[in-house]
Amino acid sequence: MEKNGRKLLLAGLGTMAAFVIWTMLIQTVDVQSVGQNGTNIGFAVLNQWFHRLTGVHMTIYTVTDWLGLVPIAVCMGFGVIGLVQLVRRKNLFKVDSDIMLLGIYYILVIAGYLIFEMIPINYRPIPIEGRMEASYPSSTTLLVVSVMPTLAFQVRRRVQKCGVRNTVYLCTAAFTLFMVVGRTISGVHWLTDIIGALLLSAGLYLLYHGTVRLTEEHKWNSAKNYKP
Repeated sequence: MEKNGRKLLLAGLGTMAAFVIWTMLIQTVDVQSVGQNGTNIGFAVLNQWFHRLTGVHMTIYTVTDWLGLVPIAVCMGFGVIGLVQLVRRKNLFKVDSDIMLLGIYYILVIAGYLIFEMIPINYRPIPIEGRMEASYPSSTTLLVVSVMPTLAFQVRRRVQKCGVRNTVYLCTAAFTLFMVVGRTISGVHWLTDIIGALLLSAGLYLLYHGTVRLTEEHKWNSAKNYKP
């Protein structure tokens, strides 16, 4: 398990490095003033080609926007689980370690979103309700791909019935795919925004998963070596 945990951490660090490189490339490769009000967009030819290919579909945008509440509900659900454990056990350090780490993970996801809202890399291809909005990385894609895998991960650990687990896996995968594809073809993001969100969310999730594995392995080794 420890070896797997380290591999996951390394994979997470590698994916985060890829996200950083991708972000730098967006600001240096084929940058043209083709965005709203002449704002700069990296990979301009690719982004413009894909945007013309998909067009703009505000209905899909609206549907995926509202469905963005689903991962928020998932976060709140795990928050309630952590709170219940804290109240019953009356000690923060007796809350399940994977739930505590999950809370930290969600905070990092939110921090990633806020950072890019305050320091916009580029803006959406179209105005939303007459306003220019930061576009990179796609916040809805980031939220969905960061949060929904944690639901499947926790269900696998906490639910014994195979039928329930498989149903959750299927629904989670289908929902995530629908949201990513829907956000990609809605026309409210550049293609590079979606790719950036996928890299960032995958990197963060792998770091969370690997940290949980290593933490549990450390506890198991400590218990095994304990001599009263």
